[in-house]
Amino acid sequence: MSLSEAEAARWLLSTAAVRSRARQLLELADRGQLPHLTLHRDRLPSVIDEVMTVTRGSYPDGAIPYHSRWRHFGVGGRDRWQALSSALDVDAHERARIGVDLAVTSVLLDAGAGDGWRYREPASGDVYTRSEGLAVASFDLFAAGTFSGDPRRPLRADATGLARFDAARLASGFQVGEGNPLVGLEGRAALMRGLGRALASAPDLFGREARIGHLVDHLERRASGSRLKATDILDAVLSGFGLVWPGRLSLAGIPLGDTWRHRLARSRDAGDGLVPFHKLSQWLTYSLVEPLEWLGLAITGLDDLTGLPEYRNGGLFLDLGVLAWRDPATPRHALKPGDEPVVEWRALTVALLDEVASGVRARLNLDAERLPLAKVLQGGTWTAGRRVARRLRPGGGPPLTLDSDGTVF
Repeated sequence: MSLSEAEAARWLLSTAAVRSRARQLLELADRGQLPHLTLHRDRLPSVIDEVMTVTRGSYPDGAIPYHSRWRHFGVGGRDRWQALSSALDVDAHERARIGVDLAVTSVLLDAGAGDGWRYREPASGDVYTRSEGLAVASFDLFAAGTFSGDPRRPLRADATGLARFDAARLASGFQVGEGNPLVGLEGRAALMRGLGRALASAPDLFGREARIGHLVDHLERRASGSRLKATDILDAVLSGFGLVWPGRLSLAGIPLGDTWRHRLARSRDAGDGLVPFHKLSQWLTYSLVEPLEWLGLAITGLDDLTGLPEYRNGGLFLDLGVLAWRDPATPRHALKPGDEPVVEWRALTVALLDEVASGVRARLNLDAERLPLAKVLQGGTWTAGRRVARRLRPGGGPPLTLDSDGTVF
C-alpha cells in the first residue's frame, strides 16, 4: 500500500527505516549491483578480529560502557563531569537536566574537526584533537555558561543563550585561528542558533523556559513505570530538533534531517529514492541514556537503534577491504554528505555494523541483551576504525575526502 507524504516522512524518521534502506542497498551489494562500491564478504572476519582485539585490550574485564559522549568527557583520565557535578547543590532531576543540557550541546558540536584542529585544555594544559578535543572544548564552553540566558544559572542551555551564539564565540571558545582551523565553523554556529529556535518552538518538549534539559521531564512522562524505550528518546530528539538541520529534504512540510538520495533506494511511495541515517540524532540518543538512568529509568530496546554511519565505523570497512570503490579516484574527490557515493557507503556501514555485532557476540558467547550494539560500537568498532586509520595514514584521517559543513560528520 502506498504511503502518503506525511506517512512516508514519519516512517523515514525511524530506525526501522534506517535499517530497511541500509539492508536494501546491502542486498544489492551482495549481487554486485551498486554503482559505487563492491562488497567483499571474505574480509568481514578481519573486521571482527580487529574489533575483538581492541575490545579485549580496552575492557579486559568485559565491563563495556555505552558508546556515548560521556566517554569523551573522561579523556586523559580526568572525570570532568564528576568534578563539575560534585559541586552542585541540586536535586537528582536538576542534575539530570544539566547532564542533558551538556550532552545535547556537546553532541551537536561534534561533527568532524578536520586534520588541523587541536584544543589545549586550560585546566590541564593537555592538547586534544578530533572527537575528544571537541568534547573537552564544548564541555568548557558549557561550564563557562555560554549556552545559558540566565547568568544566575550558568549550567544550562536555553533558547535565549543559544540565540546569541555565533561563529566568533565558537572560534574563541574552540581556540580557532590561523594555523588552527576547524572544519564547518559557520555551520556549527548556525546549528546552535537553530537549536535555540527549535527549543522555543516546542514548549511541550522544552517547557516555557525553552531549555534542553526539560526533555528529562517530558521523557519521564513517556516512561511506563520505570521503563523507557530507546526509540521514545529518539522520537523526542527527532521531533524536538528537526528544525535544527539546515536546508535539507522535507516531505509534507516535515524536515527529514539526516536523509539523502540514492537512485537505487526504491519504494512505491513518497519516500522513493530516500535513505535516512539520523547519525547525530542517534548519537545524541545514546548520549542521553546515562542521564536518564541516573533517575532510575531503565532504557529498553537499545538495539532498536542502529550503528552510527560516520567515518570511523565506515572507514573500518573501507580500510580493511570489506568495501572497495569501483572508481579508485572516488576517495580523492571532495565528497559532500549528499553525494551518492557517500550515501551508499553510509548505508552499507549501517547494515554491516549489525553483522559485525552478531559476529562479536558469537565469539564472546553473549546475546544482544548482554552486549547491545551500543557496547559493540564502544568496545568496539569506533576504536578499531580509528586504530586502523592511524596505522594506514599519518594523522589517522578518514579513507576518503569529506567536505563537511559541521552538521553530519
